[in-house]
Amino acid sequence: MKTQKLIPAMVLAFLTLPVFAQTATNNDLQRDVHQQQRIENGLKSGQLTTREASKLEHEEAHVSRAEAKAMKDGTMTPAEQNRIQTMQNKVSRDISAQKHDGQVGNPNSASSKRMQADVQRNVNQQKRIENGVQNGSLNSREAARMERAQGHVERKEARAGRNGHVSAAEQHRIQRTENRDSRRIFRQKHDAQRGV
Repeated sequence: MKTQKLIPAMVLAFLTLPVFAQTATNNDLQRDVHQQQRIENGLKSGQLTTREASKLEHEEAHVSRAEAKAMKDGTMTPAEQNRIQTMQNKVSRDISAQKHDGQVGNPNSASSKRMQADVQRNVNQQKRIENGVQNGSLNSREAARMERAQGHVERKEARAGRNGHVSAAEQHRIQRTENRDSRRIFRQKHDAQRGV
């Protein structure tokens, strides 16, 4: 009798795992968009300096790398989801702490404007990845590759702003990478592979 009840429960658990993975991935990607928007808003308001935004982008790169690793096999386990959520919670607390620590950035400086533009591009790229997962034009493996690329861009941004200044040459290198990644997102969303 117990075996008869156990088998349907196991089948149900197996069938809901892809749904959990899809939901978890969507939630993580939506949170990435939100965190990037908070960083951008902090730069625009002067609550974040370029150096502070750089540190936050470094943390975001770690989250993107963890997401890419979790999604690359096509599924995200509850343990992976918990680890990513813990990382995202830390970044969220750090964004809040940096925005309210009394340091003031100059949102009109050329360096801040460059960082603002780069972070806005992150928002746009993350939205495109999130939309691709939601509408099925990106599968988990493709989204993992895009997240890994996004982490690479975030690391470049972190290195560029580490000294509190983003030069035009540094921004040009970041934009070149973002352009390449944008083309990859487009190609992946329009290939024949479909999401879960």
